[in-house]
Amino acid sequence: MVILGLDPGLANTGWGIVEERRGECRCRAYGCIHTTTDQELAPRLRHIVDELAAVARRYHPDVAAIESIFFGANTRSAIPTAHARGAALVACSLAGLEVGEYTPMQIKQDVVGTGAADKRQVIYMVRNLLHLDHDPRPDHAADALACAICHAHRCSTAELTNGRFVQEKGNPYS
Repeated sequence: MVILGLDPGLANTGWGIVEERRGECRCRAYGCIHTTTDQELAPRLRHIVDELAAVARRYHPDVAAIESIFFGANTRSAIPTAHARGAALVACSLAGLEVGEYTPMQIKQDVVGTGAADKRQVIYMVRNLLHLDHDPRPDHAADALACAICHAHRCSTAELTNGRFVQEKGNPYS
């Protein structure tokens, strides 16, 4: 299974392609889509959609996984991030991809083993789980790879019915 992991943000949207085979995850590619503040909102969102469409055409993912929005103290960035998340979801829909959605805590729990992990711990585990010889950078790309790993782990234990995930109340894809 080839998974497109996404860490949405208006200025920086991280993406990562992870291939899972027989419980083993490998990184195929990763990157970050940048937009600039001197552009209006609509062109920035269009750029995210276009770039993610190009990623989907190049790597042919089977499914996508996206980090859900969580804002503690920094609520100012909630709306721009929500816009970027919407653009990413549109790109996934246009590519015909089902999307798994995970909270930052779920991703950290699956990748590191604790939902309270910091960035450094997430990057360390992403590097090791994907057998990389370097830290994936920028952080947004590392987070996208972590999201894809989380999805791979959850899919390996998910019940499948006609190729679709069976969702349980309160915990999708578990």
